[in-house]
Amino acid sequence: MSGDQLLVPVANPETADRLLDTAIDIASDRDLEILVLTVVTVPMQLSLTQARDSLEIDESEALVEDVVERARGYGLEATGRIRFGRDVASGICGVATESNAEVILLGWRGRPRRRDVVLGSYIDEVLSDAPCDVLVKRIDRDRTDVSSILVPVAGGPHTEFAASVAGSLARSHDARIELLTVVPDRTEETISDARAMLTRTSSMLGAVESVEETALEGSVVETIVERTAAHDVTVLGAAEGGFLQRALVGDVPETVGREAESAVIMAKRRQDIPETVIRRLRNRLS
Repeated sequence: MSGDQLLVPVANPETADRLLDTAIDIASDRDLEILVLTVVTVPMQLSLTQARDSLEIDESEALVEDVVERARGYGLEATGRIRFGRDVASGICGVATESNAEVILLGWRGRPRRRDVVLGSYIDEVLSDAPCDVLVKRIDRDRTDVSSILVPVAGGPHTEFAASVAGSLARSHDARIELLTVVPDRTEETISDARAMLTRTSSMLGAVESVEETALEGSVVETIVERTAAHDVTVLGAAEGGFLQRALVGDVPETVGREAESAVIMAKRRQDIPETVIRRLRNRLS
């Protein structure tokens, strides 16, 4: 992470409440300032300048002010911003760029997937275009006490990012963490590789008092979903591979995100892809 702000876009009081608890945990542990944002979408027939003068934004301003004040009540630095834009995703990414945000925390209702839409229209766009790391929290259930956290481990930067976020949550709540990897068999070589990956991931947690490392054989999605029932929160990284940003979070994290019995946070580390690779893949698809 390169900046010092956690960007939290909010749209209504209910989702704001459920995002704020996680934002406070992360910002407190990492000494980040919380930047609360509401994007006001402006129809094409209005210029952005006209929108500032003619659109009613009292409710948006009140929501941002309320979230900022509550964050400050926890002793955190917090500011608020109203952004006028043509669409929500570009507004979020624009503010993230201008503020040099370290990470964006988005709320997701876990609704069924629609054709050509993975998590949600603007969420998909932010995942694809964000200039920083992104966290997506499923907000379709009430907050529970956080005493145990599950981190599925698949290796790579997204898993490492998920582990670091889980470490922040664990320190905020004095919670235990289970690192889980799913293996195709239990041969000596497979288990040895799995243990090595779990140990590497454990180092990304930071100081956490209770950490369990588990390797289970079985179906990846079914095994992870079954283990979520024993935990309050599951933090999992986006899948590696796939065509550029089209994978977004990947099939396994997306399915676990929808079916998990616990609260879910999906973590995607920003990855710069060389322009030569982009051109090569686009030519292959054309």
